[in-house]
Amino acid sequence: MAYDIWTYRETAAPAAHLDLTGYRVEALDGFAGTVDTHEPTAGRAHVVVDTDPWIPGRRVIVPAGVVTTVDPDAERLDIGCTKQQIADAPPFERGPDRDLDDDEPHRMGLVDYYLAFFR
Repeated sequence: MAYDIWTYRETAAPAAHLDLTGYRVEALDGFAGTVDTHEPTAGRAHVVVDTDPWIPGRRVIVPAGVVTTVDPDAERLDIGCTKQQIADAPPFERGPDRDLDDDEPHRMGLVDYYLAFFR
């Protein structure tokens, strides 16, 4: 069975029903940023992580399947990758008037990048 990186894992399923904006993002090795925006729709769910102040001016898309747990009380989101993997992720450079689905090459690049974590 293929792994769907655009759908939340069972351990993070509550994320689909929450506004994650502003949540602290913790990578396997520490603080990776905060959630800038959240798209909860199954099959394309993701968060855009603002890596400031760690990497100023950078935002990256983290697909829902990379999220391992969500703690609504602490407003914290844990992801199954390292800070270096976030730093190496393709940057998110879209304006508010563009949707990730409008850029299929970028979306497929994200799939290729993040699926490597699960092979």
